[in-house]
Amino acid sequence: MANKLTVLASVVAASTALMSNTASAADGTLDKVMKDGVLTCGVSTGLPGFSNPNSKGEWEGIDVVYCQALAAAVLGDKSKVKYVPLTAKERFTALQSGEIDILSRNTTWTLHRDTALGLNFVGVTYYDGQGFMVNKDLGLTSAKELDGASVCVQSGTTTELNLADYFRNNGMSYKPVVFDTAAQTSAGFDSGRCDVLTTDQSGLYALRLNLKDPTSAVVLPEIISKEPLGPVVRQGDDQWFNIAKWTLNAMINAEEYGITQANADEMLKSTDPNIKRILGVDGPKGKGLGIRDDWGYQVVKQVGNYGEVFEATVGEGSPLQISRGVNALWNAGGFMYAPPIR
Repeated sequence: MANKLTVLASVVAASTALMSNTASAADGTLDKVMKDGVLTCGVSTGLPGFSNPNSKGEWEGIDVVYCQALAAAVLGDKSKVKYVPLTAKERFTALQSGEIDILSRNTTWTLHRDTALGLNFVGVTYYDGQGFMVNKDLGLTSAKELDGASVCVQSGTTTELNLADYFRNNGMSYKPVVFDTAAQTSAGFDSGRCDVLTTDQSGLYALRLNLKDPTSAVVLPEIISKEPLGPVVRQGDDQWFNIAKWTLNAMINAEEYGITQANADEMLKSTDPNIKRILGVDGPKGKGLGIRDDWGYQVVKQVGNYGEVFEATVGEGSPLQISRGVNALWNAGGFMYAPPIR
């Protein structure tokens, strides 16, 4: 009996040590970022409007600006971000291994990713849905007319799975033409390797900009899936999860209360308790998150509120010219709704 107890005790001790080591390895992303003085952000290999290098090699897009907002909240400087371009296949491994601190790369929130992959989705930065783009010369008006088509699609994505489901459910056949990156997928479509390109509808508008003749392609009306896109962190580090989550909430709340990049300083004098809490003049400030008291102010002052960021990166004032639609605030007919900062 003693031997059994001794063995049992050693097994428990080993398990406890393993759990402790795993926890300590998972914890401390904030400490790492503070120590490094930089936020390491996983982005796409290039998708206009979301994460894409401009002509000067500077990263821009709604996913990029979110990482800048997080750097502003934590480090007080939106420029302290290191961008790591990742394909769809590489993105989760890079996050799980600790190569990046956060993944902000047009990634769909799903049950499998939120559980089996050991990840936590911070929230939704863009509500999307999968669609189809075809050559205008084909004269098609509906996805229901795509039976027998060849379809360019990116591997390692929910897009690939949704495509199979949609054609099977509608009794249609198709020939998949698979690529690793969005740019390769777009180039395949542009060169005539396939009749159709499928991805999130926002991505279709983005990729169309890079075609030899953007007017040669048309986006079909059907939306065949729900694609809530948002940033992702590792499980097991609640503090970092909270900081990432509330950075996004601050951007959405700032828009709701009319706090902009231009008026943030003036708003510091506001008597509205909601505005005072968002900007860190009053309320919980940064204590519960373990970061600076003026984190909310830094986010809005340095990158703007959610509406400003949307408009500049993917909105009607950008090359993509996407209307707010369901990405409008909850009180303007959309889905964007953030819990209160109090």
